[in-house]
Order: sequence, then structure tokens, then C-alpha cells
Amino acid sequence: MRKLLWKPSKEYIKTTNMYSFINYVNEKYNLKINDYTSLYKWSVNYPESFWDALWNYLSIKCSHSYSKPVDDISKFPGASWFVDAKLNYSENILRFQLSSSPAIIFRGENQIREEISHKQLYEQVVRLAKTLREDGIKPGDTIAAYMPNIPQTIIAMLASAAVGAIWCSCATDIGPNAALDRLGQVKPSVLFTADGYFYKGKRFNVLQNASAIVKGIDSIKKVVISHYAGENSNTSEIPNSITWENYLSKEVPQNFEFEQLPSEHPLVVMFSSGTTGKPKCMVQSAAGLLINQLKELVLHNDLKPSDRMLYITTCSWMMWNWQAAALGTGASIVLYDGNPSYPEVSSIWKILEEEKVTIFGLSASYVHALLKEQFSPKKAVNLSALRAISQTGSALSNEGFDYIYREIKEDLHFNSIAGGTDINGCFSTGNPISPVYSGELQGPGLGMKINAYNEKGEPVRDELGELVCEIPSPPMPLRFWNDPNNKRYLDAYFGVYPGIWRHGDYVMIHSDTGGISYYGRSDSTLKPSGVRIGTAEIYNQVEKLPQIKDSLAIGQNYKGDQRIILFVQTMEGIELDDNLKKEIKKVLRENASPRHVPAIIIAVPDIPRTFNGKKVESAVTNIINGRKVTNRDALENPEALDFFEQILSSLNE
Repeated sequence: MRKLLWKPSKEYIKTTNMYSFINYVNEKYNLKINDYTSLYKWSVNYPESFWDALWNYLSIKCSHSYSKPVDDISKFPGASWFVDAKLNYSENILRFQLSSSPAIIFRGENQIREEISHKQLYEQVVRLAKTLREDGIKPGDTIAAYMPNIPQTIIAMLASAAVGAIWCSCATDIGPNAALDRLGQVKPSVLFTADGYFYKGKRFNVLQNASAIVKGIDSIKKVVISHYAGENSNTSEIPNSITWENYLSKEVPQNFEFEQLPSEHPLVVMFSSGTTGKPKCMVQSAAGLLINQLKELVLHNDLKPSDRMLYITTCSWMMWNWQAAALGTGASIVLYDGNPSYPEVSSIWKILEEEKVTIFGLSASYVHALLKEQFSPKKAVNLSALRAISQTGSALSNEGFDYIYREIKEDLHFNSIAGGTDINGCFSTGNPISPVYSGELQGPGLGMKINAYNEKGEPVRDELGELVCEIPSPPMPLRFWNDPNNKRYLDAYFGVYPGIWRHGDYVMIHSDTGGISYYGRSDSTLKPSGVRIGTAEIYNQVEKLPQIKDSLAIGQNYKGDQRIILFVQTMEGIELDDNLKKEIKKVLRENASPRHVPAIIIAVPDIPRTFNGKKVESAVTNIINGRKVTNRDALENPEALDFFEQILSSLNE
């Protein structure tokens, strides 16, 4: 049952950036917009005017302005944005370089704390950029990182963009083969890495993995190694390596010139999870990411210079790029590296209290883990500074929504968001001037003309459908790397509905509230007897049970139909016996439908997940249906797949 959880007061609404932007466009275009729904409709009905207004409202810095916001909005794909503009991403992100307020506050699992002001950040970025230029790095070259979530990673990304290089990154918790599958495709000239990292109290040496990456990519001419967690680290085994301190220019260059580049110059290559083959390499533009990231941060998250944002992320995930862009608002970002629940579940919450974090970003899986722990943050720490929580990663249950307001804080903006690596941003998101309902993202993002299509390709409301986007937007990929004639790009997004972006999520758009509920990936949709079921509908019910730690549902082709198999990981000391199976089926039958009841329920030792914590339904579906899994290295715990391979023969009897 959906229920109202939070409603902003009229006084609060008037303090928001969204309210300020509404007044701005009303005056600029002589409009009478007075709520988010009206603003959204205007943004997608008049996209040229919207993106033009946004560029000016955000005061995007450019050396040459655009002749028009978009060349042809009907070209989808293929529309070009901010025609003739020249700018630099880093110059915009570092615009607060005279400020002595914190830009980055770093907190490591091992109790390390470091603070860098906006002025110091600017100086370190341009010192590094100067060295990169002297090393011959020029616009269009690729720079890669195999790094923990530490300040040097942010600095390296911004220095890379400052000289016009293309950035890509992998976190150090990814093994060398998985890193090679990603970085090896884009042929970087420089690799930034570290000597180690900490996780759950253990020190992990990175240099051996980094050495394997360097040996596997012959384009790498320089390796820059940051000291973080190394212990008597021997860097001599890595050819052409140098320490961070020795690589950084000794002097801050005066009047540093940021490379001025066309708006569609590539900024980053983002990698897909790679669970069905080598990861796709999505090339994204500087202006496209800049304006969309700032739109989401400034308007949808109401981020201001006084804010402090902490997102639980690694540099393998797009939320790392997104959080880094917050520096362009003048706000502080609190980087955390390590396990948020080490040495105890309250650890990250104590950091929120100590650093007076105002906006906290987390995943659905983390919220559900807190629910299982029955941990109440508001009883453990003082969260008076916290005013908003942002959640993404996968669909959050109604119980998860309730938990936020019951156990964390009653009066805050809970901003559940969904989009993806594909756009380095959100299709669906929240806004600070509208109510929050349980189980719903508040609505579509500004400028994102999304819809839900049924199997006939017709728009639907109040029923499950494919998430689509009907017009282009600036953050969509320019192309895929090494994709002649754009074949893979077109197949990935436009192969089902020509001229319409199909995102691969299963959603319901509610006609009464305008909110959007997510039901999992549509490529893992279950169809017993032809009825479409989202896997999240099953997880939201099953994982309520205190005996269940985790679960995974897949469809097996069986006797001319499809049957649902539910794999459950029970809590320690709990056995999946007949009584528990009956309880699972009863909960699904009563709270979902008889169609949601699995044909078979099987206990598993572990649920396979990507490095971003998402369940990997596709790999298990392939195994159970007799197909090969092509890329185990894309998983955080590839050994979890062994169990499914072992039981395959018994499932086919």
C-alpha cells in the first residue's frame, strides 16, 4: 500500500534551488509554472528552451558560446548538443578555487582523516595537469585509474579533464582480469594506481594486480602510484612507475589554461557491468555530463555551497563521477573508502555525525541490510545536520521507504533515484518541492521524456511496462568505443523501438501521484504462462522475512513454459525446511499474487553480485537454461556461480 511519507512545507519550498529555477524560467519565458509537474512538462515539451535556460541558470563557463542548444531534437539518436560551444569540464567544477572551505573531506576505514580546501584542490589539479601536459598528454588521449576512493582519484580525474584527456576508472576491489577487460579496450597512456587499500580491517596490496594490468596493456607509458595502504611496498616491479609526490609538479602554474574543447568532446568512458560478455565502453561528453550532473545536484538534490555530501561508492560506479561533480556547486564531498559497517554497523553513521553530513547517498541493498540488522541510526547518533538521503542501485521495498522515515529521520527529503551508467545520471528521480510516497520515485527528471510501454509499444499507466525515453538528452552516450557504424550502440538502446531509447528497466508510472515504481531489469523479467513479473516484486516480499538474508529469482524454460525458481540465502543458523518454504509461498501468494509463487525454492550459500552490489540474475538464468556464462570476472563473488552449475542436472530431471 502506497502512503504519503513526507511533504515539504511552503516555507521549505521557497528555500530550494528548484523554486528559484521556476521563478527564473517564469520570468525569462513569461510563464506561470507553479509546481514540479508543470515545470517537467515544459522541460520535455520545449527541450531547446529548457536546456538553454538551465545552461544560463547554472552559469556554465565557456570560452565560446553555443549557436543553438541542439541542432535537431528529432534526430534520435544523433542529436548534437550546444553546437559550436567550447568549454572545459574541470574549469567548471573548480570554479570555487578561491574558497578556503573544504572541498574534500576524506575518511578511511583505518581512521585516516584528510581535508582539502577548494583552493588546495585547484592547486593540486593544475600541478598534476601541468605534468601531464609536459608528458605529452593531449586532448583525446586516454587516462585510466585503478584506485581506491581517495582524494588522489578525484584530483587525477579533474587533471585529466583539464588537459582534454578521456578518463576511465576501476576500483581496486576488481581483480586484474576484470580490470583488463575494461581498461584494455580503451588503451590508456597513463595509469594511476595505489599501493593498497583497507577493507574490513584488512590491508590489501594493490601493486601485484597493478603490475598485471600494466603488463596486459602495452599502451601504458607511465604509472603513477599513490601511497595509501602499502606496507614496505616495492614499486620497482612496475615499469615506468613514479610516486604521486614525485610526479606532481613542484610549483603551482600561474594562469593555468584549461583546454577549451567542443561541447561533445569525450570526457569519460564508462563501463557496463559486463555480466554477459566484455563490458560495453560508453563514451560520454563533457558538456552533456556537466549540465546534467549539475541539474541533478543543484535542482533535484537542492545542493548548496553549505552542504556536505557523502555517497557510499567506489570509482567503478557512476555515482562516484556524479558525487565528484558536486564540487562544482561549491559544496564539500566526504569521501569514504572501506566497508561502511566496519568495525560495527554504526561506523558510517558516526562519520555522518562527526562531519555534519547534510546529504547521504546509499544503495537499496545497504538499506535492506540495515533493516535485517534492526539497526536504528537515529538512536545511535545525532543526525541533526542530515536533511536529505539519496538512494539508488536497485529497487527499494516499501519497508525500506518506511525504515528511512521511522529509524533515520522523520523530516527529511528521501530522494530515490534511478538511471544508470549509460547516462551517468537519472531518468527518474526526486525533487525537494513534491511529496514522497512509499515505494515510488517522485517522478521523471527534468528534460527526460520517459514513458512506460506495454508489449505492443503503447504508453501505459498503472501497469507494468518497459521504461523508455522518447527524446534525446545531453548525457546520452556519444557512441560506444570500437563500435563501427554504431551497431552495438543502436542494438543496445534502439533495437526494440526504433527512434525510442529502451532502457531495460521494468516500471510502473502511477497516474494519481506521477510517481514511478521500479520492478527490476526487464531483461530478467519472469513470464510464467506469459504473465510478466518483475523480480523486485518477489524480493520485496521474500526479504521481509527475518529468516531470509538474500534471494534471487530466475525463470527456467521448462516443458514448453517458464517456471520460477527462487534461490534463498538464509540467515546464519536457519534451515530452509518445508515450513519456511510454505511461509515464503504464503507471503508471495497473499502479498503479491499466485503467479509470483515459485515452482521450486532452493537454499544457496551465496547470491552472485556485481561489484556495485547488484544481483546477477542474467548469469544464473544462463546457467539454469544451459547457456554459458562468458564473464565471471565481472562478478564480485564469481565462486557463487559454482553452486548453480552443480545443481543444473538435477533441475532438468
